[in-house]
Amino acid sequence: MGQIAEIIKYEGDNSTFIWKHPCEDFNSLTQLIVHESQEAIFFMNGQALDLFGAGRHTLETQNIPKIGKFLNRTTGGDTPFHCEVYFINKTVQMAIKWGTDSKIRFIEPSMGIPLEIGACGEMNLEVSDSRALLLKLVGTMNGIAWGDSGAGFTKSIQNCFRPLISTAVKAHLVSSIKSQNIDILEIDESLEALSEVLRKAIVPGFEEYGLTIPQFYITNVALPENDPNFKRLRELHTVSFQTRMIQADALVKSARADAEATVVAAERKAELERQATETEVARRAAERDLIRAQAEAQAAKMSGMAEAEVMAAKGYNQRDVLAAEVQKAYAEGIGNMSISGGGGGVAGDMIGLGVGMAAAGAVAPTLGEMFKGFGSPTAPAAPTQAEPEAKCVKCGAPLPANAKFCLECGEKVAPAIPADMIVCPECGNTVAKGKFCPECGHKFITACPKCGKDVPVGAKFCLECGEKL
Repeated sequence: MGQIAEIIKYEGDNSTFIWKHPCEDFNSLTQLIVHESQEAIFFMNGQALDLFGAGRHTLETQNIPKIGKFLNRTTGGDTPFHCEVYFINKTVQMAIKWGTDSKIRFIEPSMGIPLEIGACGEMNLEVSDSRALLLKLVGTMNGIAWGDSGAGFTKSIQNCFRPLISTAVKAHLVSSIKSQNIDILEIDESLEALSEVLRKAIVPGFEEYGLTIPQFYITNVALPENDPNFKRLRELHTVSFQTRMIQADALVKSARADAEATVVAAERKAELERQATETEVARRAAERDLIRAQAEAQAAKMSGMAEAEVMAAKGYNQRDVLAAEVQKAYAEGIGNMSISGGGGGVAGDMIGLGVGMAAAGAVAPTLGEMFKGFGSPTAPAAPTQAEPEAKCVKCGAPLPANAKFCLECGEKVAPAIPADMIVCPECGNTVAKGKFCPECGHKFITACPKCGKDVPVGAKFCLECGEKL
């Protein structure tokens, strides 16, 4: 009280959550210094007036130096303006250990075997509401920490919340193992999920007092290794594990077989598609060849018809053309005859012309007949016959020489068979005329039943006696 102003600050142990500054009833203009990791609550006349954050603050306490001494005499030396400051540590307290105070009874769901298990771990703790923690848990004490050793406090947070943690762990650990279908022998794989479940169950009890748990960890679940029931369960689990491995191997083989079958089916489908594509390409090529052949035949037909129409319009046909060519050749022969003093020259020319025209007797039979006696003095020339006009076997229209298609209907013309050749009715080959086919030996000549003379196969009457065959 003798000082005009004081400085209040705290730089103590970081494990302390709340610490009350020993200086009380300080004067006005006292300087309050709060660190970044702290908050400070100013009490005046028993009320928590202000909550100060980091920085330097000036406190108004109504305690005035010098004058306060005279006021205190009326109250027996105590100031009527009571004031105090509490510092709250806002840092996260790391790795605070916890553990169950007794074993937890657990009934293994698959076998119904009773087991005794325990759990322990660590957690991180932080002040979330400084005013709530101070008013509900600290009160008028000098402060509070997690433990009570060496702090000089009459109460610790560990002692206050040990029953809450133990009860929450016992109540929720077993139910969480069953709800999530966790194998007790493989529980280490699920510690993270179980830790989060327990954290959510414990946090509401701490938040009521202005504390929160950012992280909660189960570091170990104690299993009854010496319990006969537990040993039996482990043996059964080993057998079950082997069975699962066999089943898994069978599933892998089945999946591999399915995959191989799928690949084979895909390859077969691709091959069928390829063959179908090749067949389609060949079919389309054949269709194109057929269309091209039909187009050529149609073009040849149209060309022949056009030529025939032109010739008809001019008043002559192919026979007239051939006769004109013969006459032209005859005229050229006459023009080339040698005219000399001897009659032998003219006669030779006439004989030569007659022989040539006799060879062309199919076109000009009259000239051939005229000159047939001049060919050879010893052997008379063989009589010539006009070659029959070729006709289409389908429509009967006349066909030009060497025509491959009919000009009227477009029917393909079969090649002409020479006069000294014959088509064997047995093997279909075109062979020289004779009594037997040189290819298959088929007999071409048969005997007349009346006179016994040879008659060609296919004849309707005997050439000697006229017997109908």
